[in-house]
Amino acid sequence: MIETDIELLKGIANQLRIHSITSTTAAGSGHPTSCCSAADVVATLFFGHMRYDAKNPHYYNNDRFILSKGHAAPLLYAAWAETGLFPASELLKLRQFGSDFEGHPTPRLPFVDVATGSLGQGLSVGAGMALAARLDHLNYNTYVLLGDGEIAEGSVWEAASFAGVYKLNNLIAIVDDNRLGQSQATAFGHDIGVYRKRFEAFGWRVEDVDGHDIEEILEVLSGVGLNDQPLCILAKTYKGAGVSFLQDKDGWHGKPLNQEEAAKAIAELQPSSKSGIGVPIPAPAQLPAPNNAAPAGYPPINYKPGDLVATREAYGTALARIGETDQRIVALDGDTKNSTYADKFFKKFPDRSIECFIAEQNMVGMATGFGARGKVPFASTFACFFTRAYDQIRVAGISQANLKLAGSHVGVSIGEDGPSQMALEDIAMMRAVVGSVVLYPSDAVSTEKLLEQMAQKKGICFLRTSRPKTPVIYGNDEKFPIGGAKVLRQNAGDKATVVAAGVTLHEALKAADTLQAEGIGITVIDAYSIKPLGKDVIKAAAQKTGNTVITVEDHYLEGGLGDAVAGELSVDEIKVHKLAVTSLPRSGKPAELLAHFGIDAAGIVKKVKSMV
Repeated sequence: MIETDIELLKGIANQLRIHSITSTTAAGSGHPTSCCSAADVVATLFFGHMRYDAKNPHYYNNDRFILSKGHAAPLLYAAWAETGLFPASELLKLRQFGSDFEGHPTPRLPFVDVATGSLGQGLSVGAGMALAARLDHLNYNTYVLLGDGEIAEGSVWEAASFAGVYKLNNLIAIVDDNRLGQSQATAFGHDIGVYRKRFEAFGWRVEDVDGHDIEEILEVLSGVGLNDQPLCILAKTYKGAGVSFLQDKDGWHGKPLNQEEAAKAIAELQPSSKSGIGVPIPAPAQLPAPNNAAPAGYPPINYKPGDLVATREAYGTALARIGETDQRIVALDGDTKNSTYADKFFKKFPDRSIECFIAEQNMVGMATGFGARGKVPFASTFACFFTRAYDQIRVAGISQANLKLAGSHVGVSIGEDGPSQMALEDIAMMRAVVGSVVLYPSDAVSTEKLLEQMAQKKGICFLRTSRPKTPVIYGNDEKFPIGGAKVLRQNAGDKATVVAAGVTLHEALKAADTLQAEGIGITVIDAYSIKPLGKDVIKAAAQKTGNTVITVEDHYLEGGLGDAVAGELSVDEIKVHKLAVTSLPRSGKPAELLAHFGIDAAGIVKKVKSMV
């Protein structure tokens, strides 16, 4: 860069500061000082380094930028306004209802890949994107801007460890070390040496810079991809930089300037500010586009009625099967692939398989990153361990992410391993995620067919799989649309409708046989789709059995299948009786545990008889 270019970038940085101040003052809320600290870094990246098509933010080989410190959203919006993507006047709509310029970034905006703002997640997403670039033979880099406060989050170090192990030299983390957190100074302030040692310990190449010296920032950025290590740039900055009465002052986090203060700040910045409009931006390389088209179909399945197959095993078989024709699919696993049976895909398609080790937060974040790059990521582990990544899942919902989760070892039916390994909250957890789909197959056929549905449907889908082997009850050509339900037993004069899924469906079928021998008929429904629920099927059956429904589930009482059914049918005056796990379980044989909680065939028989 020549000297005049450096001065131009300095001027653009000040223009970004002005936009950040004016937009937050207009909004009456926001984080202008957090924007000011990172303005020089962002100006340098967007107008002096990154390769991208500013008119087409989704272009497949654009360098990617993730604002992990999402509260600095006005700075990101300002940068894109200065590329000319939209008029700068739009920035004054910040945080207004109906505006896509929200308090923290979301993919409602075309230049935002994932929602950020819940701190500590951006680096994991960036790692997923960096791996996607490798998989697609593209040469874009992924830049993640983190705050120094957020790197107290353990998920950051899960991502740092992974990136070091996988040598992601197309991933660049930039830490905006402005020293001040929300309520006080950060733990290490400007002690760059602490951060350096930590990143280096995870296998990163680390460079530290004066985060307000654009020439120095450019010099370090010129070394991106220098070796096979991911790069961390530790930028020493000052909160409120560029404005004398804000710079390095405590107590300004999350506080906008009033009109008088804003005018004073702008008066300091405006004399040297410059527009980025018209500044040449390096174009990305024109490499072949990845094939992210959905296939016309999937290979057939071949099971025989009565085959004993655990649904967790059918998940692995299905993943490997549909991966043959669906090149979009990637598999991620948390060191459980020999239990989730994801190892079947890993052995068949090693290039599309990622071992994430025991770091579920990073695994889900990376899967979200893959989804943002057009892939269909299936991430699997024991369902109970997804609870530790729930914030990542929640934010993926805000991102409207294309994310597929498979949780195995659900309920008390896992047996002797005990309650710490039993997923008993997962249905409730996943039902609460905005836009989610929750599926619970009962046999191998339904598992395989539901996996196809998951791959074809954009959005967050959760598949709940069981440990015990269960008999195949469906034919290979049976269809399982999302939002459906199957009536497996029904006769005139039935006394109750029993709704179940997974292992309890088989218990319900046993109960139906026992009751039928005693002259008592029940309708049995497979609620394989819990969200959206096959409401109409259940309602129609219930109306034929005196508006009586019994739900049976291997899950805690709160938030599970029973609550899903009751919530959908309560307005129809249908009484729902819930059989579920009602207290803390303990180790034991699966049959003992199902019996203890009254969710086995005998428990269902007892409940039905008490009502007729």
